[in-house]
Amino acid sequence: MTIPHHSVEHPILETARQQVLEQGIGLTETQLVDVLRLPDDALPAALDLAHQVRLRHCGEDVEVEGIVSIKTGGCPEDCHFCSQSGVFDSPVRGVWLDIPELVKAAKETAATGATEFCIVAAVRGPDVKLMNQIKFAIDRIRQEVDINIACSLGMLTRKQVDQLASWGVHRYNHNLETARSYFAHVVTTHTYEERLETCAMVKDAGMELCCGALIGMGETLEQRAELAAQLAALEPHEVPLNFLNPRPGTPLENQQVMDGKDALRAITAFRLAMPRTVLRYAGGRELTLGDLGTREGLLGGINAVIVGNYLTTLGRPASADLNLLVDLNMPIKELQKTL
Repeated sequence: MTIPHHSVEHPILETARQQVLEQGIGLTETQLVDVLRLPDDALPAALDLAHQVRLRHCGEDVEVEGIVSIKTGGCPEDCHFCSQSGVFDSPVRGVWLDIPELVKAAKETAATGATEFCIVAAVRGPDVKLMNQIKFAIDRIRQEVDINIACSLGMLTRKQVDQLASWGVHRYNHNLETARSYFAHVVTTHTYEERLETCAMVKDAGMELCCGALIGMGETLEQRAELAAQLAALEPHEVPLNFLNPRPGTPLENQQVMDGKDALRAITAFRLAMPRTVLRYAGGRELTLGDLGTREGLLGGINAVIVGNYLTTLGRPASADLNLLVDLNMPIKELQKTL
């Protein structure tokens, strides 16, 4: 992927410079469509503007996180992108990770300089057994390593939200994934409103909300802008940006991989929609962007990274991302005490 060296200031970027950079007001859905339609020769200027917005409204630090699955596969939901769904004939089968392995993973994550460790389970929502395991895992991790603990356990009840908050869970992940108007094309076993309900309870309980996107699933540019605007309205602390990595056996296995320049336009748009939000590189960037695109995204609005592997796909080596941050003179955010 090669981006032209010359760049031009497009009218939407002039607007964004005043509205987002100077005033800190995110672009509207209609304005975001204009960003997503920018020609290639305007992309360098767009990325540069998004980077300036990130520096002014978020600072220069980059937050590093590791994730690990306590339960992989066998999920009853039919998310069409996910190889962990038990509905589809995918090669991923149900596996549970024991607590010592979870603690080991937390230690390894902390050793990279990461401040966040996210425990993930492929479930519709946690049952009593899983909640008890999560409580035990949190206690053991806290005994062994100093790191913020996040969770991603599907849809929650009010009682479960309150339990996680009382156990000291720092952040809860529950992605919208796609725009409301496209949601039924991607998931049929639960609704967009059910996801929003969990997100609202997480915020009410005082936990940070991590709510992200998976783009490149066949949605239109307008729907991509719709999703960015809907996330902005939700005001999550963090938005992970995933790019579809088509998985064998899923309904989206033959979906074409998203063009790298379109991915960079999306990064720019999400930053200009949410100037103060943590915008995290997540799954699929290795396939969609490669090394060059990963660097350009970090200079185009991204200010957080998941290092190492993802739940069912391989990521870049953690050392590659950490070395890239050093090369770009981007300091890694230090652990903030919340006690």
